[in-house]
Amino acid sequence: MVPPMPTAASRLIELVRAEPADPAAIGAFVDHLTPADRAEAITALSGPGLQRRLYETVAGAKRVTLADLVPPDAPPLREFIFHGKNSLPAFTHFQKRFCRPPSRRDELWGYNHQSLAWLTGPGYFVVHDEPVGAAIDYRAVPPQGCPTWPAVRPNDAGFSRFVYKDMVDYLRRVSHDVFIGSAHRHGKELGNYFLLCRER
Repeated sequence: MVPPMPTAASRLIELVRAEPADPAAIGAFVDHLTPADRAEAITALSGPGLQRRLYETVAGAKRVTLADLVPPDAPPLREFIFHGKNSLPAFTHFQKRFCRPPSRRDELWGYNHQSLAWLTGPGYFVVHDEPVGAAIDYRAVPPQGCPTWPAVRPNDAGFSRFVYKDMVDYLRRVSHDVFIGSAHRHGKELGNYFLLCRER
């Protein structure tokens, strides 16, 4: 009996679990997938174990910049969408949506688009370019978003404070179109991770 052909998802899991995991092989693999297969593959990396392993594997990758998330020549308040998969046990699918501000070139604005926004709020953030890479900072809330985005709300009020207050996500590069982040609060890593895949 001929064994079934490996799927993109199963192959990505295999690459992440390899001893040792090869960040160049992982990056080349996901970048050569179709956008649909790439998005499907990252959703297979469930739970903190695999995502932590990938985050550690790509520690030496070229740092993520603002230009990796939104092109420098993009018009202000034009939306760029990344599909996400986090390491939490439930409600693991989401999107991070980014844009360039009208008047600043040294930051991005964005929010989290997900099914629990009615409870947690939109989770607005400002992205800074830091020496370690792009930092998604929930401590700073932009004054506005794109025209189609929900109303801006603070992250330190209501149920939002349990999710977003004082949090900063640091991104690492997996490939040209895929990034992985780790959540920090008060400078301490929380053990929560998430993958982002550029929408094409």
